[in-house]
Amino acid sequence: MKFSLNHMTAPAMPIADFLDLALSLGIHAVEIRNDLSGNAILDGTTPGEIRKLAEDRGIEIISINALQRFNDWTEARAREAEELIAYARDCGAKALVLVPKNDGTGREDGQRQQNLREALSALKPLLQEAGITGLVEPLGFAICSLSSKQEAAEAIEAVDGAGVLKLVHDTFHHHLAGEPALFPAMTGLVHVSGVTDQAVSVAGMRDSHRVLVEGDDRLDTIGQIRALLAAGYDGCLSFEPFAPSVHALADPGAAVRESIDHIRAAV
Repeated sequence: MKFSLNHMTAPAMPIADFLDLALSLGIHAVEIRNDLSGNAILDGTTPGEIRKLAEDRGIEIISINALQRFNDWTEARAREAEELIAYARDCGAKALVLVPKNDGTGREDGQRQQNLREALSALKPLLQEAGITGLVEPLGFAICSLSSKQEAAEAIEAVDGAGVLKLVHDTFHHHLAGEPALFPAMTGLVHVSGVTDQAVSVAGMRDSHRVLVEGDDRLDTIGQIRALLAAGYDGCLSFEPFAPSVHALADPGAAVRESIDHIRAAV
């Protein structure tokens, strides 16, 4: 198993310290984010600076997370996409995560699929030219405009996007969506987190419930990982906990190390 660290694991940690955290865990792949206030990328850190920090440590930036509302394609979204793709290219990132609208709009059958294909058709040449992979991440929330990996896979095929566009399998969103199908050959990245709160319903689960993977995880993240690996997935398992309890840890490295040990032993 190959592990990766998403900056959401320790969002207040400056980028250099975050990269050092990954190294201390023997992890040589990270995801950086464009939604962390006061941190790279929003603080104005140049892509060249990010590239040097990573190269000096022998770390690969596997993605920038993320182009939000990508399936609401507008002139403003196109400009945002061009800027993020250029940043990914220049900092050495291999991919850009694509996150759909998640506000209850754009869910109408027919229009939903049309919007998705329009966006992917527009993104495909931009990504191709930069040598960047687009990672489509369906979200399992009921209000999301793209919850189904099946629908995402069909859209990628419809725009002849194989090789440029892949799927993100997120263990949290897979559980919420209740969609059993796996797409290992089309999966470019797996996000892992767990939910240990026994009181919250599945429908009530939110990002704030997402902790590191532990023994009492309700998402069956271990089962999902086993199934993906058995089906041929050989990419990274990237830790992406959103829970404030994780972000407040004085020693996040120790907690991630425990989670890695648990996953290795259980899988």
